Order: sequence, then C-alpha cells, then structure tokens
Amino acid sequence: MNTGVTLRVASAADAAAIRDIYAPHVEHAAVSFETEVPSVAAMAARIAKLLPTHPWLVAVVDDRVAGYAYAGPHRERAAYRWSVEVTAYVHAQFHGRGIGKRLYAALRAVLQAQNYVNAYGIITLPNAASIALHEACGFHRCALFRHAGYKFGAWHDVVWWQSQIGEPASVPAEPIAFAQLDGETIAQALIAG
Repeated sequence: MNTGVTLRVASAADAAAIRDIYAPHVEHAAVSFETEVPSVAAMAARIAKLLPTHPWLVAVVDDRVAGYAYAGPHRERAAYRWSVEVTAYVHAQFHGRGIGKRLYAALRAVLQAQNYVNAYGIITLPNAASIALHEACGFHRCALFRHAGYKFGAWHDVVWWQSQIGEPASVPAEPIAFAQLDGETIAQALIAG
C-alpha cells in the first residue's frame, strides 16, 4: 500500500483537477481521440452523469488529485449490461508510484460488488505504459482495430484489453447501480485498492 495516497469517490468538485490530468493526453498525444479538451463544466457533467450508475474514483496525494479511474457502459444494447469500459489516468508527476494499479484494484472491487462480469480497457497504440498497467492488473489483449482513429496527421491502431471480473453465471444477477451500493462496500473497495 502506498503511504500518502488516499482513494475516494470523485465529485463534480474534482472536475478541474481531473481536466488538468486529462488535457495533455488530448492536446499532445493520440492517447485520447478527443481533439479538444473538455471544459471544467463538461468534465463535471461527465462525472455527475456516470456516478449514479458507475464508479468514478480519484487518488489523492497531499490534498491533490493525482489520478482517476472510472467505469462506464460498454455498449448500449441490453445484453451488454454486464460489461463495462474502464479508464485510468495518472498525473505525470505521480507516475511510477503504483497509483494506477491501486485505482484499478479499487475499481475492480466496486465493479465486482455491482455484479459486472467483464471490464474492457481501450488503448491507442503505441502506449507501453498503459499496456503495462493493464497487464499488471490482469487484463489480456482481446482485439486489435487497425487505423481506428486519425489524429495529429497519422492513423492510430487501437487495442482492446479484457479482464473478467466476475463469473459468467448461466443466469447472472442484474448489475447494481453504483448509487445503490452501501457505503461500507464502497469503503472496503477503496481500502482494497
């Protein structure tokens, strides 16, 4: 466990810090296929939209948001509802401290409590750091999409990584909305991270 790193549920008040972590990936890299950095208000709206149904977590070091991870719906069709897409970003000043692993461990624990079966991470190539994080967190490569996006004058391939986080029962329990989880379950997941 990393001393000085606290995990908690994000809020709209974290939007500016989250935007600051995310912005370089939009402005200077093809890691994100967004081409314009979302405003603080837009980021706050994204957090508020997801939290009723899916977890959005932040890692805090000395009262500063050092990283974040969240889950969202994988696809719209009803039969996909046991799968989620997950994302994690860590501020460059905090790389190499295991924060991404802790965020993903806590996120996984929450998603298991919500009855999800699969988590998918989507990585634009090249991105050795993200691949290493996903592999370290138990994801395996499951699909390659060639020339999936065009940004900064080049085509970029995208790889999907999958982690089975729950058992695929013959009659699965319905996913539980994040807002319906009890506080103790969430607290234990944050400690697990």
